[in-house]
Amino acid sequence: MNQKVLHIGIMPYEDYKARSLAVARGEYRPRPDEPKIWFESLQSMAQVLSNENQLLLKTILERKPESLKELEAATGRSSSNLSRTLKTMARYGIVKMEKVRRNIKPVVEATDFTVQFGLSATPRREDRTVAARI
Repeated sequence: MNQKVLHIGIMPYEDYKARSLAVARGEYRPRPDEPKIWFESLQSMAQVLSNENQLLLKTILERKPESLKELEAATGRSSSNLSRTLKTMARYGIVKMEKVRRNIKPVVEATDFTVQFGLSATPRREDRTVAARI
């Protein structure tokens, strides 16, 4: 299986907004190793990468469902719940939704995660980094 590491950052919204404006003004240039995906808090990240959602990702990896209906049958989760969860994960680059004939096929894009957070508005290497694998 091809593993893709997703680098995630945790930063309060106001700090993220200030950072984004500094980038836009050319006052701050993100380093290549900085996260591309940002969450406002550990709690918001934990909602997206909850144990239940990690199990969902593992199910997609192992069963390779060809449609949301197949995934619904494999997980026992309702189609509206699956659809909402997968759309959220797609926004963060964790999954992608491929259109195959008349079906939507979920594909896991990220299997490993590193999380970077600290107390400053601009992440530094000495800030806290945590790694996780699905």
